[in-house]
Amino acid sequence: MARAINDRLALDLLLERGPLTAPQLRALTGLSRPTVSDLIERLTDSGLIEVTGESGAERRGPNARLYGLVAGRAHVAGVDLRRSAVHVTVADLAGRPVGAASRAVAGELTGLVAGVVEEAAAGRALDMVVIGAPGLVDPGTGELVSANEVPGWRPGLISALGQRLGAQVLLENEVNLAAVAELRTGAAQGSEDFVLLWLGDATGAAVVLGGRVRRGASGGAGEIGFLDMGGIDFCHLVSADAAQGLDRAELAVRIARGAFACVTLLDPGLIVLGGELGQDGGDALAEQVAEHLRAMSPAPTEVRATTVEGDAVLHGAVLTALDHARDNVFSGVRPER
Repeated sequence: MARAINDRLALDLLLERGPLTAPQLRALTGLSRPTVSDLIERLTDSGLIEVTGESGAERRGPNARLYGLVAGRAHVAGVDLRRSAVHVTVADLAGRPVGAASRAVAGELTGLVAGVVEEAAAGRALDMVVIGAPGLVDPGTGELVSANEVPGWRPGLISALGQRLGAQVLLENEVNLAAVAELRTGAAQGSEDFVLLWLGDATGAAVVLGGRVRRGASGGAGEIGFLDMGGIDFCHLVSADAAQGLDRAELAVRIARGAFACVTLLDPGLIVLGGELGQDGGDALAEQVAEHLRAMSPAPTEVRATTVEGDAVLHGAVLTALDHARDNVFSGVRPER
């Protein structure tokens, strides 16, 4: 167990900081010279790390060798499956994108999604695939409960994809994945408690408490679109179509009413505005929503616009896939020779 802990510590440091020398690993881990020497040999034999160069003025000797992660040891795919299109990014174990593909949703869905993933992978074997889709995902079965959210969805689609791709496939609600991206690389960095309000082509929320996405007993946590606002569902008040006919001030009022419901129940301290409306509105819209919230609730709540660049769902899917793949690879390594 001690060896496994030390190995994972060293691997996480190499992921975070890039190639390191043995003296640097000793300094960062606090481990002894023999222990670091043993783990370097063990991880090299396992095919997880390799010498990538040398460091230092003299650039010679064992202490000058730079050890880096073998990023090609495993590959993952993140999938953003929407009603109209599917987008895929493939990344290596270090998180570097190595392939991407997109296609409109049409025809039989299993073959479509598998084909786009295979196109992005370009012949690379995949260790983990994470799919983000709209709707409730049952935490027990991992299946989509509200299948009408995605045209062509059918029971057993996830297992069928796994068999065709030869990889583990995990399904997650798309807003929950966007929240992972916000937590790790976006507006919620450093905040263990927050709610992501997803506003645009769909309306929803993701609840993060204690640094973990909370899905609820049936996967329905955060389905704020169903919230009744005086006889009109919240999703209809802040949809992309509705927003086109509103000035920013009125849109901010409507968003604040939904955010207020989250604040009164959860007191998260932070609301992140995501989706197309959150991105387009930026800091100006976030400040207006915060102003209304201050007038409505005694609980102090900061409001920030998303800072995740590009497709937050896809980014969160890749990050989640990497977490699973790294756990599998780093904990189950065996020497290759």
